[in-house]
Amino acid sequence: MSPDDARTTQLAERLDAVRRRIAAALPTAGAIEPALIVVTKFHPGADVQRLRRLGVADVGENRDQEAAAKAAEVADPELRWHFIGQLQSNKARSVAGYAHSVHSIDRPSLVKALDRAMVAEQQETGRARLQCYIQLDLSGAYPELAAPAGGANSGRGGLAPSSMMGLAERIAAAQALELAGVMAVAPLGVDPEPAFELLARLSAEVVEEHPQAWRMSAGMSHDLETALAYGATHLRVGSDILGPRPAVL
Repeated sequence: MSPDDARTTQLAERLDAVRRRIAAALPTAGAIEPALIVVTKFHPGADVQRLRRLGVADVGENRDQEAAAKAAEVADPELRWHFIGQLQSNKARSVAGYAHSVHSIDRPSLVKALDRAMVAEQQETGRARLQCYIQLDLSGAYPELAAPAGGANSGRGGLAPSSMMGLAERIAAAQALELAGVMAVAPLGVDPEPAFELLARLSAEVVEEHPQAWRMSAGMSHDLETALAYGATHLRVGSDILGPRPAVL
């Protein structure tokens, strides 16, 4: 067996194991299976191609330089690239060139930059609008994590829930963006259930005003079962499929 065949077999086995976990965790019989975004950061484009041959339709990246290079290398128009990391406004034009969605919208200036970039992209290529998720800070679900005044909290980044609806309105009003829903990462070192319970409530608030924004991007390798229990529609799983990041030589 060639090394390439061995890696493909390994990925197939891990992918199947994660899919079985998802099926077992769906809250009701016959529930719609969530979209599985395989997070390929730090892994080569060859792994993305292997995953594509295994039926993966969605991959996630959190660094523009790496994502743009892989998207050009793989060059598959049917593969959906999800940008899931913190995004600087000056990278908006690059991301607009390949991304199907951005899961980390957390400020009005980024909405403005992405809309401008996507308008230009649509004029050149006719691409569909960019799917946008508001990333929310869920540390408020854990009073014990409250930071001292002026200090950083123990969350995983994102917008304060109190500012959520205002940002949702900005995205919904943008010319080339589409409000897809909300996204969050549960704080480290605590039970994720309070975080995802809060996220589900916030998602319902958004959907009440913007029915098209029903998606909830939540859950990773270690907490996907809890996320599914609270209605996650998009899971972001990396290490349980691809394994540890490759060594840098």
